[in-house]
Amino acid sequence: MDFSWTPELLALAEEARAVGRAATEGRPFFEDSWIAQPDRAFAKELAARGWIGMTWPVEYGGGGRSALERFVVYEALISEGAPIASSWFADRQMGPTLLQFGTDDQRARWLPGIIAAESMWCIGMSEPDAGSDVASLRTSARRDGDEWVVNGQKIWNSGGAEADWCYLIARTDPDAPKHQGLSEFVIDMTSPGITVKPIRDMTDDDHFVEIYFDDVRVPAGNLVGAEGGSFKQVMRQMEHERGGIDRLVSNQRLYQDCLEHLRADGGVDDPLLRQEIAGIEAMYRIGRLLVLRETLQQAPTGFSAATKTIGTEFEVRVADFCGRVLGPHATLADEGLRRRVARNLCYAPGYTIMGGTTNILRNILGERVLGLPR
Repeated sequence: MDFSWTPELLALAEEARAVGRAATEGRPFFEDSWIAQPDRAFAKELAARGWIGMTWPVEYGGGGRSALERFVVYEALISEGAPIASSWFADRQMGPTLLQFGTDDQRARWLPGIIAAESMWCIGMSEPDAGSDVASLRTSARRDGDEWVVNGQKIWNSGGAEADWCYLIARTDPDAPKHQGLSEFVIDMTSPGITVKPIRDMTDDDHFVEIYFDDVRVPAGNLVGAEGGSFKQVMRQMEHERGGIDRLVSNQRLYQDCLEHLRADGGVDDPLLRQEIAGIEAMYRIGRLLVLRETLQQAPTGFSAATKTIGTEFEVRVADFCGRVLGPHATLADEGLRRRVARNLCYAPGYTIMGGTTNILRNILGERVLGLPR
């Protein structure tokens, strides 16, 4: 099989790398830029290049381009540390969800703002007592005439402090079985009754927030899809979240930079380190093929659980390797490579938690993909 890109895809990838390098010039390289580096001005540049909604139908303002074109653009941008967080979630999840489950009016209302980078979105899914188990959430939405009244709390909302809209999952039927009675809404983040509290983690990042809803009124027309049908809808949404290239390349540059550091010190001759390098290189190539399989829609339903698992376990493996390369110097966190490695070591435990814990994903693979008994 020929795995090489066409000249057109190679040129597009190089263009995206150049755009990414220009966006990060003069600033420290930052891992996890797809989630931790919002930049509305850069989102506008992506929009001007037609790189938001690249694969969406042209009748809704999208680019109508191939999935491979989007793949090479975002693989290059994230590899260069480009600050894409302001547009990433809407481009990756919210837009495709509205295309699949929204009404024509909803698509006409919200897709143009996403494509033009005029709106930033966050996702209201996890709760303090309902992380990977979405069906256990308790945030409620009660119908009151032409509105829904929302009460509850969400946590680990990426970019919630800057978002214009929140795509919320709430319980609309408290008497239904837990996998039923859930519905999805688009909520204006300027609505009265919304309180946002940033969560500052041990790396000094604060891209995660808590969102509190206190009698927040939402127009009935903001209900997306079927009332009570959220669980099936959100499973499709998670396919978009878990099957992409973002996690696999989020700290790949750090690995490459540590490898150069290792070569300069002559440590690359250590047989144990060489074995670890070989394992990382093989794991990356396998993971990339799995992502491409998702991109080309060749994977079975639910297989994104495998793609996300290998991607996040790769991230943790890279962080551990970089820590071993720098040794005690990784604890200094003063500047340059040492600071990046220290941050990544602290951040690494979150990789296999956010977006669905690895243990939950392995259960999904066993039960829903392989059909193994419980």
